[in-house]
Amino acid sequence: MKSIFITRQIPENGIKILKEKGYDVTVGKYKTPPTQPELIEELKKKNYDVVVPLLTDKIDSAVFDAVPTVKIFANYSVGFDNIDLEEATKRNIAVTNTPGDYVDGVAEHAVALLLAIMARLAEADQFVRAGKYQGWDPMLFMGDKLNGKTVAVIGTGRIGERFARKLSSGFGVKIIYYDVVRNERIEKECGAQFVSSVNEALALADAVSIHVPLLPTTHHLINKNNLAKMKPTAYLINTSRGPVVDEEALVKALQNGRIRGAGLDVFEFEPKLTKGLVKLSNTVLSPHIASSQLESREEMAEIVANNIIDFFEGRVPRNKVNK
Repeated sequence: MKSIFITRQIPENGIKILKEKGYDVTVGKYKTPPTQPELIEELKKKNYDVVVPLLTDKIDSAVFDAVPTVKIFANYSVGFDNIDLEEATKRNIAVTNTPGDYVDGVAEHAVALLLAIMARLAEADQFVRAGKYQGWDPMLFMGDKLNGKTVAVIGTGRIGERFARKLSSGFGVKIIYYDVVRNERIEKECGAQFVSSVNEALALADAVSIHVPLLPTTHHLINKNNLAKMKPTAYLINTSRGPVVDEEALVKALQNGRIRGAGLDVFEFEPKLTKGLVKLSNTVLSPHIASSQLESREEMAEIVANNIIDFFEGRVPRNKVNK
């Protein structure tokens, strides 16, 4: 009987699929992400065949050494930058991910962050809850309207494309975009305009939404130099990966009025936040929940289970990400 360790609780539907196949499933009791030493200590308690880590679990040679019986790490995450793929491949360990139908949820969350920061909703909510509301005031919390604005989409893969479609069809905005590969669909169907660089997109836009994977080439893609190219009235939205943005530079830009506001679902050093970020009123911050819809999370759990089943039944898992 194959033995599986899931580092933290995931939706029960995926666990049920594995148990119905006769697998022994253990779920970690951690309420917060375990440290790597804590995870290693737990993994050494049993000869596991499979580990299901989350994006917050760092999986590298130290973990591989601790669990030599594990043949597949079935990541419960779309991203897999938490796993040393090169080392896994050297050891003939399979790595899979869960690219489910989370696209609409993340795109909608990016739209929500943009609307919230432009309308100053977080500030206004806190104002009302603090008992400060004394009646209608024409000068109270004046924000910006989205209609008629130019929105730059950095990265037009599945999520970026869906974000662009939602804005162009429902909000009367002009879409410009940058990607390493041109997206002719949104050019034809959304009237989107391709620009030749990130810097050009930042300089032209009233709002910028980032939808790129975390790669060596995208680390600090948004940094001090190109933040300086943005309009002082512009907004930045990030639902991709935290380290894509130089968070210290962003905090300074927000503090100094270099840009007007930011909506962030991800953070460079999460769960830690860069000093000064939480004190800024011109931000809307959410705790990495853009894909946190019940339907999406349950689909991810099902994908994890099927990746594991495929592997042990002699098939190449559909979502295998290493060679």
